[in-house]
Amino acid sequence: MSSVKRGRGAAGKRPRLRVRSAGPADLAEVIAIDERATGLAKPEYWAGILRRYGRRGARRRFLVAEGAGGVLLGYVVGEVRDWEFGSPPCGWVFGLGVRPDVREAGIGAAMLAAITAAFRRLGVATVRTLIARDNRLVLSFFRSQGMMAAPVIPLEKDIG
Repeated sequence: MSSVKRGRGAAGKRPRLRVRSAGPADLAEVIAIDERATGLAKPEYWAGILRRYGRRGARRRFLVAEGAGGVLLGYVVGEVRDWEFGSPPCGWVFGLGVRPDVREAGIGAAMLAAITAAFRRLGVATVRTLIARDNRLVLSFFRSQGMMAAPVIPLEKDIG
């Protein structure tokens, strides 16, 4: 858990944040934030994420950023994976979302800092993520946080 004050939201206010582990009461708002970003409601997916990552396991994290009055502002999900594709242990962030009305207030940065701190405590020196190459907003965010191209290239083949 951490408390931080960061940036300014759309209304010019500095939100006070508490980054903490996600729980069942957070699920509906996490689903809503994700749906606003992706256009898809995925309640079954997020229920599974909560089951697998909601318990503070040694290598898995599902965190939320809570603002004043307990309002949920965003979420981040990730885990430490090791030796896949020859890579030593590294942290993977595979879900990060912030309510659109409070973007650019430092919420995503605070959540990324919290999850990377957890990874660092586990002895990890690298954090990775994958993004769609045409998602300029997400690419810009991760680059602003010091992330750059990794030494791996994802490949795919349509088998449908």
